[in-house]
Amino acid sequence: MPGLYSKYIKLIHSLGDLGAIAVSVTAACLLVREETAPPMPVILLFLLCSLAGWIICTSLLDTYKFYRVTRRLKVLLTALKAITLYIILVEAGFNILKIDVIPRQVLVYHYLILTGLILFWRLAVSTALRLYRLKGYNYRTVIIVGYSKVGQELERFFKNHPEYGYRFLGFFDDKATAEPAVAGRVSEVEEFVLKHEIDEIYCCPFELEKRQVIRLMEFVDNNLVRIKFLPEPGSFPYKKLKIDFYDMMPVLMLRSIPLDDVLNKAAKRTFDIFFSLFVILFVLSWLLPVLAILIKLDSRGPIFFKQERSGIDNNIFRCWKLRTMYVNTDAHLQQARRGDTRITPVGAFLRKTSLDELPQFFNVLFGQMSVVGPRPHMLRHTKEYAAVVDKFMVRHFIKPGITGLSQVRGFRGDTTEVHQMKGRVKLDIFYLENWTFLLDLKIIFYTVYNIFKGDETAF
Repeated sequence: MPGLYSKYIKLIHSLGDLGAIAVSVTAACLLVREETAPPMPVILLFLLCSLAGWIICTSLLDTYKFYRVTRRLKVLLTALKAITLYIILVEAGFNILKIDVIPRQVLVYHYLILTGLILFWRLAVSTALRLYRLKGYNYRTVIIVGYSKVGQELERFFKNHPEYGYRFLGFFDDKATAEPAVAGRVSEVEEFVLKHEIDEIYCCPFELEKRQVIRLMEFVDNNLVRIKFLPEPGSFPYKKLKIDFYDMMPVLMLRSIPLDDVLNKAAKRTFDIFFSLFVILFVLSWLLPVLAILIKLDSRGPIFFKQERSGIDNNIFRCWKLRTMYVNTDAHLQQARRGDTRITPVGAFLRKTSLDELPQFFNVLFGQMSVVGPRPHMLRHTKEYAAVVDKFMVRHFIKPGITGLSQVRGFRGDTTEVHQMKGRVKLDIFYLENWTFLLDLKIIFYTVYNIFKGDETAF
């Protein structure tokens, strides 16, 4: 999906801002006379405090919340608000704490240089991105389902603003089939979306029948396609709707995922790297050899068990585990059940204590998994459950995890019954729609707590 990379613009802006803080502090100290310049330790402390202050200001104002269609003027005004709050915070801090080691001249130069650099960076990045999209890069392919006035207005928006990077491929409607812009009937949407790799569907729900809207919602969830609803008189009963604005026109987005935000994703990935490295260096370095000896003494076969599973965007990856079964031909086809005769004595202990999952920290380090997320399934089970469990594929919008909300809430282990998998999917979707870093920490805590307390669903 080429259009989804546009979210990284937030990271580019934030890194540029932090660089502007460093440059402006350094330049301000160099511009004053040597005898009035603060000493190096004070400059470094001032730089660290400035970086912290800027992060606080941008977090409070949600400065990096950009939409694909955000105008450059609004980008600049948002930056000016952050700069103003930052200056107020610095001045208030110096006055309250009665700090006078930084000369007033240095502060003035710092404020002026910082303002110029940030505004220049915002304008340069926004302009470069527009030119990049005008050349045909970083685009999103879109269609509109339902031929209506608001849909036609959106079509004109796409065509009149190529700098926003939308490729409109047509309407789908059952009534206005004679219109040149209509590419097909509503029943043909699914085939068209899969064939042309559509990134986003814009739906006019009041132009469709209820069953068509429901089927469309089920289709996008099961095929990892984004859908947004165009407003019409009345209301559309669906939870978690998010509003985007294209000029003055609001557009409703069906599912909002916090980990689509690149800063949230970067924070989660950073935690994954450090946490997995800690476990690998200080736990697995001595525990794995011990467990390997026990596995070898218990039964013949390899120490590790590698299995292809479904990852983010339903991409296939090799999931690592410690072998807990006697070598058998059904390991990649049949899920383990309570009392399974294929499980070895040592394997039963490893499963009960979740120690068999420890090698997955290497999957986390390599970026295939996260510490916390929906559990990955065998490819066969992904296909089977997607056919019988509604919204099962939604889980694949984010990386799978070693542990997850469904695991600590009683849906660990055997999920051969459909009602068990429905419960797991419901909690997984709640997690991806309501992710916070604090929620991850809570899940990790309860995972460790359940290991020591004992989990009845583990076997």
